[in-house]
Amino acid sequence: MMKRNLRSRGGSDSMEELMEVYIDGKFYQKEDAKVSVFDHGLLYGDGLFEGIRVYDNCIFKLDAHLERIEYSAKAIALDLPWSREEIAQAHIEACRRNGVANGYIRTVITRGVGDLGLSPRNCSSPSMIIIADSIKLYPPEVYTNGIKLITVPTRRMSVAALPPMVKSLNYLNNILAKIEALNCGYDECLLLNDQGNVAECSGDNIFIIHKGKLITPAPASGLLIGITRSAAMECARELGIPVIETDMTRYDIWNADEAFITGSAAEVVPVVELDGRKIGSGKCGPLTAQLLELFRKKVRCDGAMIA
Repeated sequence: MMKRNLRSRGGSDSMEELMEVYIDGKFYQKEDAKVSVFDHGLLYGDGLFEGIRVYDNCIFKLDAHLERIEYSAKAIALDLPWSREEIAQAHIEACRRNGVANGYIRTVITRGVGDLGLSPRNCSSPSMIIIADSIKLYPPEVYTNGIKLITVPTRRMSVAALPPMVKSLNYLNNILAKIEALNCGYDECLLLNDQGNVAECSGDNIFIIHKGKLITPAPASGLLIGITRSAAMECARELGIPVIETDMTRYDIWNADEAFITGSAAEVVPVVELDGRKIGSGKCGPLTAQLLELFRKKVRCDGAMIA
């Protein structure tokens, strides 16, 4: 766990200040932050991204996010020219300059500028963009009343096509699912894989609690291994709740005692209905509430400290 001391120019109240965006070693005012139209991240979705939360001057699990960047980059044969420490310091400086004590960091790494061709050999060098800003959260009542999900027709991309552990810039699979959910009046949805098993939501991981056990789809089901997902599993183990990763169907969710989703923006959000079937009591369950309480305690002391 990285611990770094750095000055903050304020918290979320300082968002009125001009935003500075990091691009390849320099900071630019928001209106001047631009990338080339020949960047392969724009042309082909060739690159990676991360969404990282900042809580009370703590960049939550920064090491884990940077490790995922490194693993994803290796998986797509993208050689990073920066060390993990250099990337970490760039994130810290982005928070400093923008006075972000509570907020969100979007990190984007692209293949870089090249010509109009698919070959990455035509790209000169990778590019890194870091945006530190505020974040729009679910309203407080959602964490008590929960949300409703619907299963959408779009299937999660096969693990044989692209490893789901790669947080790729090409998010069209998730976006199509989100569109289907919004068109049906839902904010979030459930995606199945080609075998009909549960994979994940359009932007979140899914969990159920059944007979005192925490159950979630295994990575082979086609899901992104979320940082918040891992943190929720850590919290469950601390509370003495057994954790199982396995194949899961909609039937399992319909008959669960409790359910919730996890994500950087969502944190831990109760799910009270799937496809018109009430889950459990139809409200936030007791174990979900305990997990959310413990998670919110941990996020303020587990990461790169902003002092």
